[in-house]
Amino acid sequence: MVAENLSFDFQTAQRIIFGSGSANQLGQLAAGMGKRAFWITIHRRAFHEGLEKGLISAGIQYQTTVIHGEPKLDQILELVNRVKKYQPDLVIATGGGSVMDCAKAVAALAVNPGDPLDYLEVVGRGKALQVNPLPVVAVPTTAGTGSEVTRNAVISLPQHGIKVSLRSPKMLPALALVDPILTMGLSPAVTATTGMDALTQVIEPYVSNRANAFTDLFCETGIRKIARSLRKAYHHGNDLPAREEMAFGSLMGGLALANAGLGAVHGFAAPLGGLFEAPHGAICARLLPVVCRVNIEALKMRQPNHPALERYHRLAGWLVEDLTADVLDGIRWMEETCEELHIPRLREYGIRQKDFARVVENARKASSMKANPIELEDEELFQILEEAF
Repeated sequence: MVAENLSFDFQTAQRIIFGSGSANQLGQLAAGMGKRAFWITIHRRAFHEGLEKGLISAGIQYQTTVIHGEPKLDQILELVNRVKKYQPDLVIATGGGSVMDCAKAVAALAVNPGDPLDYLEVVGRGKALQVNPLPVVAVPTTAGTGSEVTRNAVISLPQHGIKVSLRSPKMLPALALVDPILTMGLSPAVTATTGMDALTQVIEPYVSNRANAFTDLFCETGIRKIARSLRKAYHHGNDLPAREEMAFGSLMGGLALANAGLGAVHGFAAPLGGLFEAPHGAICARLLPVVCRVNIEALKMRQPNHPALERYHRLAGWLVEDLTADVLDGIRWMEETCEELHIPRLREYGIRQKDFARVVENARKASSMKANPIELEDEELFQILEEAF
């Protein structure tokens, strides 16, 4: 057996509170950070009234904005101007990964000098943040991205057909407040795509070339819980124990990916999401089993003693709840789950085979691709797209 990597540098949110009903503490906790909040949220749902009452009773003034879909650069810059005028003490985010990414980006860009573009990767200079962002309270309402404990924000630039990241350890939220009850109203479709994203984000860090013994703890726990509860949450949306395990698994993914990286699934997801109107989680779900199989085949062919092969074997055992399972049993479990959760194929989002060359070219530049357990050749990258098509 190859020795585990016992070296690590771990960073996460300043404080994490997890548990059903924990969102009731929002007002009290926010009050410890200031009296004026800029609140970025999704469309209003039942839980909003309770959160608003909590903020009001804590004496917090707040200005609310609702966003839809993944944050676009123009939208973020508009919110940055609003925050500069309002001058809040903190930023609150309630929603999925897009809302939390938007909040982290706005909180950072509103207080750092110069052109906001300077701080972006790819289209900017990737300059380091000079000033600590406004404190962010991240309250996820999906069990998917783990963005409440990550240090980056993904921003869409439709005019360029790409997504870019604003990335800094300074962007870790001041508080991650994870209440599984807030996910109870999710539709089966959103449960499926966000849940498969959460699964991807505990699998990729586990087989990543940056994996270590500490992040492995989060990955194993997350994989086991999501494998046990994803289908239950999809078919029975009011199953609170299943929602709790999904929310916990998603949190584990955020902790793991922020410190061990991702892989080829997310390497492809960034350019595909930038070029086409496709949900991030659905792209990850459709790519996951194919990427795992291609990675395994490439490792067996070119690096047969690579420790990731043993990790794929353990992964299969956790997914099917049988530690004697073969790696291909794990792949089949992923494929069957995609079918049961009605995950669309890539072609259903307008992606065409003629787009593959551009997607592969952009995927090679993605930071997530660098953490894949083995560098994939162009032929293998095209194969992944073809099989997910």
